[in-house]
Amino acid sequence: MQRAIVLTNGLYSTSDAKTAHGLVRGTSRYLIQGVIDPPLAGQDAGVALDGKHRNIPIFQSLDIALEALKEVDCLIIGVATVGGILPPDMFAIIQSAITRGLSIVNGLHDYLSSHPDLVALAEQHGVQLTDIRKPKARKDLHFWTGAIFAVKAPIIAVMGMDCAMGKRTTARMILEACAGAGLRGAMIYTGQTGWLQGGQYGFIFDSTLNDFVSGELEHAIVSCWKETSPDLILLEGQSSLRNPSGPCGLELLISGQAKQVVLVHAPKRQFFDKDPQWGAIPPVESEIEIMGKFGSKVIALALNTEDCTDAEALDYQAFYAEKLDIPVLLPMQQGVGAILPVLQSLIKK
Repeated sequence: MQRAIVLTNGLYSTSDAKTAHGLVRGTSRYLIQGVIDPPLAGQDAGVALDGKHRNIPIFQSLDIALEALKEVDCLIIGVATVGGILPPDMFAIIQSAITRGLSIVNGLHDYLSSHPDLVALAEQHGVQLTDIRKPKARKDLHFWTGAIFAVKAPIIAVMGMDCAMGKRTTARMILEACAGAGLRGAMIYTGQTGWLQGGQYGFIFDSTLNDFVSGELEHAIVSCWKETSPDLILLEGQSSLRNPSGPCGLELLISGQAKQVVLVHAPKRQFFDKDPQWGAIPPVESEIEIMGKFGSKVIALALNTEDCTDAEALDYQAFYAEKLDIPVLLPMQQGVGAILPVLQSLIKK
């Protein structure tokens, strides 16, 4: 595992830092030693994120971080900005990191390899620039074949009512709960953070040529099934069915044959991406109805309780449990163990 610092540079407390948040919560690919975010310097990154101490300090600057940590292998760009643009204020920090001998790992659409000055500097100092979101070569892409119909394990999509809802985190928590209950689960990542967290099977959805999205999804699921024979397979969702900036998800239900869905909802979020101009987020019931028309059943609702008090979170849980008659999870407050009986019943079938 490479020893890494994560760069957010003032964005850690925002949803733009969801890549950093995922890495702080856990990764088997890197050893996260610290986060660079001046406004939160001195705090523990886990406590700042969700109140859980994870022994990952937040530093004021790269220099202070390197002085404290001594041995670091790479700097990870820990943000996922709108449009995937590298924040201009990060360039100087990246340049400094390269001159200090750190390789740079980048999950944005703004490729480091497209900046000649960074490429030359990296070559000069013998470090690597890794652009996770760079598209695969045509020869490495897969077209949909129908092989998905041979997969016998239940395929469960974790989808959301909007972007940045906690779909990946919920999927990982379900995976961990399965392991604790003796179930062999597997997860198909579909974003850069899933790869950064150590995902073995998957692809970067929004870097894949549209003709091959269905095939890459199928290939990942089928490869996982053939090589590991899991009891169940979780699919990480992206965006949402009706977010106008990038509607996404039917591929998981149709091409990925996910006949069950865990739906993630933030009851206090009114508009897509929190922007009134983008339109109101529709009711949960209508999303469930749409998925049902494509042959997929919502088996649980997971609540993102942003802006909620603990009492409000419990009230929303009770409200939706009575209204929908399915398990309603509070992942951050209670974990996701309540879904295990449902998953066990799917496996028995």
